[in-house]
Amino acid sequence: MTTRSPSNAATAQAGRLLATALAPAVWGTTYVVTTELLPAGHPLFAALLRALPAGLLGIALTRALPRGVWRARVAVLGVLNIGLFFPLLFVAAERLPGGVAATLAATQPVVVVGLAVLLLRERPSAWRCTWAIAGVLGVALVVLRPASVAFDLVGVLAALGSAVSMAFGVILTKRWGRPDGVGPTAFASWLLTSGGLFLLPLTLLVEGTPPTVDGPAVLGYLWLGLIGGLLAYVLWFRGLATLPVTSVALLSPLSPTVAALLGVLVLGQTLGPVQLAGFALSLVAVTAGQWTPRPRAVPSRNPKERIDS
Repeated sequence: MTTRSPSNAATAQAGRLLATALAPAVWGTTYVVTTELLPAGHPLFAALLRALPAGLLGIALTRALPRGVWRARVAVLGVLNIGLFFPLLFVAAERLPGGVAATLAATQPVVVVGLAVLLLRERPSAWRCTWAIAGVLGVALVVLRPASVAFDLVGVLAALGSAVSMAFGVILTKRWGRPDGVGPTAFASWLLTSGGLFLLPLTLLVEGTPPTVDGPAVLGYLWLGLIGGLLAYVLWFRGLATLPVTSVALLSPLSPTVAALLGVLVLGQTLGPVQLAGFALSLVAVTAGQWTPRPRAVPSRNPKERIDS
């Protein structure tokens, strides 16, 4: 039997971490794609097309369906990670300024750290807790503007609810894992389909008739479904299966950070000194949160012990 050297293991983990980081980075493109390509006023329809077709496509490709207890687990995980998360996020975006909604949603890593202690019995890490809070502060500095600060109870509860829903989804996904022999593509497809089926009646009830879809909208829906949906969630759930859950959660600030960067590059928005400082803090928090400092060796106070050792 061959064993990996520590350097090879570290390189493999770094590769898995970078691949997982692509998921929140891709999710950061959702805002610009939605505003520039999709018909306005139909966020739930966009969420539905992001989830259900991609999930059904993945099931068709993998030819695998959940069995036994996993039928109920997939239903729960699909609702928490997708079906409930999306509507709450859209409600927050409609009732709150974008900066406020993004900042509240960015509290998800803090919630994940707390839930990991309660449900996964992980030892709390002051280092990662600190950087989780720093990530929220960085996002706030990037996206908040003085004129955008507003309070709407329903919007605030929806934003916090989206963070809690996704956090519970992340924790339960880590706790339950995947069935033996089921890969990340099949697993992501199950959850996207479950979340999409939850969204289907909700979308018809709230938004009614689907909008007219033109060429740019087709491209937008394809991007959200195939890249922002199936591919991103495959990478996300594979990372959850192989990396520490708090490490994965601390990648979440990449999403609003990428959204802000695309606002500058695509929409012609500007970032002042405060926003640039927040941008840098977010990246530092994401990076530093992946590193676990080694405990300092405590020197012996007995000279004889030091000589004998």
